[in-house]
Amino acid sequence: MAKKRGIMSERLKEEIAKELGFYDVVEREGWGGIKARDAGNMVKRAIEKAEQGVAQKNK
Repeated sequence: MAKKRGIMSERLKEEIAKELGFYDVVEREGWGGIKARDAGNMVKRAIEKAEQGVAQKNK
């Protein structure tokens, strides 16, 4: 079976997890150990970062 490729880089995921305060869980249990709510918040934050980047480019 082919491995599913993620959209977010590991570095970005780690940065956001640290920002949101659950990186310790990732270190202990891996990405599968985070709560669904944390995963959702992580995606939301990634979208916000992307939108900010686009806004900066368009200035």
